[in-house]
Amino acid sequence: MNRQFEKILVTAALPYANGKIHLGHLAGAYLPADLYVRYQRLIKRDVLFICGSDEHGVPITITAEQEKTTPQAVVDRYHELNKKAFEQFGMSFDNYSRTSLPLHHETAKEFFLKLFNAGILKEKKEKQLYDNKADMFLPDRYVEGTCPVCSNPDARGDQCEKCGTFLNPIELKNPRSKITGETPSVKETTHLYFPLGDYQKKLEEYISAADKRDGWKENVLQYCRSWFKEGLQDRAVTRDLQWGVKVPLSSFDRKVLYVWFDAVLGYISSTKEISNLKKKPDMWKEYWLNPSTKYVAFIGKDNVVFHCIVFPAMLMAWNEQGGDQYILPENVPANEFLNFEGQKFSKSRGWGIDVDEFLAEFPADDLRYTLTMNLPESRDADFYWKDFQARVNNELADIFGNFVNRTVTFVHKNFDGKVPEQNKLRAEDEQIIFLAKRCAVNAGEFFEKYKFRDATLEVMNLTRAANKYFNDNEPWKTIKSDPERCSTTLNVCLHLVNWLAILFEPVLPFTSEKIWKLLFHTNVPNDAGWVSVGKFLLQSGNPINQPEILFNKIEDETINKFISQLPNQQNPALKPMTFKPTVSIEDFQKLDFRIAEVLQAEKVSKSEKLLKLKVKIGSDERQVIAGIALHYKPEDLVGKKIVVIANLAPAKLMGQESRGMLLAASDEEGHLAVLIPEKIVLDGGIVK
Repeated sequence: MNRQFEKILVTAALPYANGKIHLGHLAGAYLPADLYVRYQRLIKRDVLFICGSDEHGVPITITAEQEKTTPQAVVDRYHELNKKAFEQFGMSFDNYSRTSLPLHHETAKEFFLKLFNAGILKEKKEKQLYDNKADMFLPDRYVEGTCPVCSNPDARGDQCEKCGTFLNPIELKNPRSKITGETPSVKETTHLYFPLGDYQKKLEEYISAADKRDGWKENVLQYCRSWFKEGLQDRAVTRDLQWGVKVPLSSFDRKVLYVWFDAVLGYISSTKEISNLKKKPDMWKEYWLNPSTKYVAFIGKDNVVFHCIVFPAMLMAWNEQGGDQYILPENVPANEFLNFEGQKFSKSRGWGIDVDEFLAEFPADDLRYTLTMNLPESRDADFYWKDFQARVNNELADIFGNFVNRTVTFVHKNFDGKVPEQNKLRAEDEQIIFLAKRCAVNAGEFFEKYKFRDATLEVMNLTRAANKYFNDNEPWKTIKSDPERCSTTLNVCLHLVNWLAILFEPVLPFTSEKIWKLLFHTNVPNDAGWVSVGKFLLQSGNPINQPEILFNKIEDETINKFISQLPNQQNPALKPMTFKPTVSIEDFQKLDFRIAEVLQAEKVSKSEKLLKLKVKIGSDERQVIAGIALHYKPEDLVGKKIVVIANLAPAKLMGQESRGMLLAASDEEGHLAVLIPEKIVLDGGIVK
């Protein structure tokens, strides 16, 4: 780490308080952040670890309506559930706050007014659906209607789940309010927008400079480049909703701050909260307003745009006004997604397992280790029950647990449970001590570079070497033939146990604490620190506690029980399906499916979801509008062969004529894939 940094500020993405956290959440942002923070504390750096619940937004209000309760009751419940789950998992937050607190509302309003009074925010008029009976504008998810693309009568205002098209509510045919069931009218409303595009050049320069200093992940850089290539657009700061941070302007009295704007400010308000709790009200400034602080923001890949682009731009806008100057993230080490048994976590399908349910059955360290060794650091990864069992049994129990147990048991049996004398060291002793010191250096470098899997592998390899050292020196023989040699061997082995407790502490904090108490009776590994690896802290003759089993092996019967509980286990992808009404073969044959080549592609102006394609179907060229802009960049499709319905009646979307519909597959999670022929077929070819 660059020596100019005196402090480290670490934030982990605020989890949304309308559901429980699952294993995918842990692997995405929270475990990596905790690993990094625990390592930094072990090397005695001044580090502050901040998180909290994100408690505003439409999904919260919808959950409340479905449960016939209030948004506050929803966030209160899930805040406590997730906070407890994090504690059980061993997350070492310095503060876990929430965005419904008055302190957060004050912070968000202060930030908003600073930008508003500086004239940065742009006022725009736009059309939005309005429920006259409820006397309110309708956010996208409060509207249902007929999809203009596939005619699905139950499309949501933000997306059609049948064809996957992302929609604007006013595009729906026959729209209806989910609140009253009435047909909404179209009314003009006014919103304030943040001019994100005005900061694109500064953002590109900022990310480039930060990458050179701290080495950003390539996947994060790629996400940023794709946004920059498309050009950053204005983003609405206000929303017509009652739940959230009220806009502090009389002309916007029925609006709240858009959740994307206020949520990231939760990191600042959470830091203010812990400052107040410590009775040091200005302590937060020592981190957020200190150029000697290194700020690292841990997130999942779905939050890259907000933490690499939106939040830094907001901080830049504030800093332009003079006065207090906020620091920007020095790195945003986002992870990819963790899947469960080969598929994306899905609450609706009951696919996956929540953290609290998992920890009710297994120790936290078992899970921490398995996730660490399979973190989706550069690509999506999978959690499998069988892999979890194998990691615990073959690595934690048979390698680490075995070494600790055999060492301590031997000492109790042959040295009265006291640390043996260290006599003259031999080459093999010096070698294992050297390996321990080298492990601390190598693993430390990996931790600094956010390569936590590699760091943990280094430590486990040292554990393997420690077992080999024990075996090669055969203390069960030397206890009789050369007691002094045996004493030295066990002295070194106990120190290896000590060092492994330190090196494993970021990953296995509960186990490391057990080992520390076993050897020293008091304190924890943090007190000794990373630099003590290779140093002889145990005093000869000091008693050590009786050994205990650190890791219990997991039986096949236990794991098979959880596997058998997975829905549709023979084929998890299968589930009860709802199909459209049956049609005759004659009706189906009326549709003309053709191969088309994409000649040109571009985004539709003022739409985040639509692409305008110019396609060639044999000798015919035409325009097709498709709601796939959130899934495909225009350049990804040019030159590709796709399947289109060529005889569909023309339709207009956002004022653009569409003569045809491309075929794409989607799932209930919102993933969408355009159907592209596996083999080369001439455009105009008939699809049968």
